[in-house]
Amino acid sequence: MEITKTEFGKTSEGKIVDLYEMKNSAGTMAKIITYGARLQSWIFKGVDVLLGYDSIENYQKDQAYIGAVVGRCANRIGGAKFELNGKTYNIDKNDAEKNHLHGGFNGFEKKIWSAEITDAGLKLSIESPDGEGGYPGNFKAQVIYNLTDNNALEISYSATSDADTLCNLTNHAYFNLDGFGSGDILNQKIQIFADSYTWANSESVPDGRILSVKNTPMDLRKLTKIGEHIDADFDELNFGHGYDHNYCVGKIGELKKVAQAESSNSKIKLTVETEMPGLQFYAGNWLSGNPTGKGGAEILNRTGFALESQFYPNAINLPNFDKPILKAGETWQSKTIYTLS
Repeated sequence: MEITKTEFGKTSEGKIVDLYEMKNSAGTMAKIITYGARLQSWIFKGVDVLLGYDSIENYQKDQAYIGAVVGRCANRIGGAKFELNGKTYNIDKNDAEKNHLHGGFNGFEKKIWSAEITDAGLKLSIESPDGEGGYPGNFKAQVIYNLTDNNALEISYSATSDADTLCNLTNHAYFNLDGFGSGDILNQKIQIFADSYTWANSESVPDGRILSVKNTPMDLRKLTKIGEHIDADFDELNFGHGYDHNYCVGKIGELKKVAQAESSNSKIKLTVETEMPGLQFYAGNWLSGNPTGKGGAEILNRTGFALESQFYPNAINLPNFDKPILKAGETWQSKTIYTLS
């Protein structure tokens, strides 16, 4: 794999944002910018399968976390508070003015990460001071991107803290297997290897219930057109204006295939493997209103889908969910692999 570095632009504060281009022996390219450690492009057989922007100005205006590594704690925390070691922490209310989403007002998607080319791939690092967003502990995170010769994009996460805190890192790439700017993703097919999902209310906050997908439009165990049931009259889909739900995909720490998607037009197939227990499938139901994307393409509702590996949403507040707790002095590690074929 070859990695080259260029300057992508400067933020409104005058800070330099770099772009790293990774290229494997098959000619597949992935591009990452240091603003938000974001995946900006992934070009396979001449098709760029990721939504993104051409300028740092548009990334700074982005409201959809496009391509970013999000944290400290991905997804939602109900009521924007949690209890840890007997103490209640009030964290940023940056979602519907009452819940917490993707790390708060100054999440990792808005930070410039330091980058280093290593034998393992492109390593990006960030530090978050004690109290940022309301979280305890001085927190350090790293993510390594590696593009293999079989067109797998391996994302390896690690994090440490000097105090007990929460940690749930994920990548918020949006895929369109026909290429960005090609229209909606409703005719593309999705398969998620999960028998159950976490019920969530109209604010996308789970209450602890884990429900079977059987005989519901949430059942994606067979390859299904994304648009086939997305507008079905079903509470969970009505709440989310389509798919925006966490699927229960297996044990923590066990790398397993959890999803695949494909397009009959481009013939491109995407597979997802992860060591995380949850996978958020979001069909881009609220993408309209974001800046113009790469090549002048409009970013509209349902023009990209996200598959975010994670702990279950609101897990810290629900006794039956695995907790995203990082103990002081310990190292949290996880890997997710996206493969194109």
